Amino acid sequence: MRIVSFTTLYPNPARPNFGVFVENRLRHLVASRQVDLTVVAPVRWPSREVPYRQLRHGIEILYPRFFTIPGLGMYMAPFGLYLAGKRTLSKLLLQGRIDLIDAHYIYPDGVAATWIGRALKIPVVMTARGTDINVLPEYRFPRALIRRALARAAGLISVSAALKERLLALGAPPAKVRVLRNGVDLAQFHVMDCETARAKHQLRRPVLLSVGSLLMAKGHDLTIRALPLIPQATLVIVGEGADATTLRAMAEAVGVKNRVRFMGTLPHEQLPDLYCAADVLVHASEREGMANVVLEALASGTPVVGSPIPGMDEVIAASEAGRIMTERTPEALAAAVNALLAAPPSRAQTRAYAETFSWDATTEGQLAFFRAILATHKR
Repeated sequence: MRIVSFTTLYPNPARPNFGVFVENRLRHLVASRQVDLTVVAPVRWPSREVPYRQLRHGIEILYPRFFTIPGLGMYMAPFGLYLAGKRTLSKLLLQGRIDLIDAHYIYPDGVAATWIGRALKIPVVMTARGTDINVLPEYRFPRALIRRALARAAGLISVSAALKERLLALGAPPAKVRVLRNGVDLAQFHVMDCETARAKHQLRRPVLLSVGSLLMAKGHDLTIRALPLIPQATLVIVGEGADATTLRAMAEAVGVKNRVRFMGTLPHEQLPDLYCAADVLVHASEREGMANVVLEALASGTPVVGSPIPGMDEVIAASEAGRIMTERTPEALAAAVNALLAAPPSRAQTRAYAETFSWDATTEGQLAFFRAILATHKR
């Protein structure tokens, strides 16, 4: 099968950690040796630091430029992506390199992909990731385009059962939808010598870890405000974002400045050490599809305290995995963390639980879905 994955959520030299979760899925798809894959990952014009073509982990990535007007990106992006993507995919089609378009993120990426697919008579499969379905349909213009794209797509993939319900509520035909959850690289993330990891980062137990963009929606503020209720704990935060200054000021205001360590953005390959150094990963996000950081922590033997949001109970489904807060408040977060610290599962138990989230089933399901669609498609 000749697959073109179309998405703006993909690493590039300017943003090496951006969209790693999409790259991970595609790397396992390629490893099956059942597909010839090209990634088309449009970037905003001019993006001078990003090449037009790159080979990364053995996958060819093309970075066409698309144009939007600042402040109007939500409305213009599908059209810019369509124009840039159609030019690139038309060339690939002439070269005999496309049987199916695999689009990640429903809006604007998937919407543009369905337009391209219709123009070039190529079937399109779209994957819903989270915000694209949980938030963007609240806006009238994106919602109209999303609903139309769901009807036009040959297939739809959801990374959780909760997101599938959102797709169905938006009018997606049930027969088109498959749930293929994210997996985790069990070789990269595994139980290590935790004392050595803590010594490397000069951390004393108990250690809490929070990984994600420094945005209020990610819930770092809840974790900081809960810290006074978690005796002696150190909080390590990995990430950068627009609310970094606000979060630093909050740590000082609640009297925990000396107990919070902001690490900034780290290369993905440096995370295993920190997962092992942590006693608990806190994931207090207000919305999520299926958080990769949760799976990575579990694979490292680190239990998780997660938000009571749709889909979280699909990941934290047993005591070996951790606990879900009763509500998204500092008090509920602290109660869940303290209970987990008082009676933690063994790292071996948590790791064994995580092994049910290997990429194998996801890759096999994706291949079978693509084959079924191509078997019925007539160009």
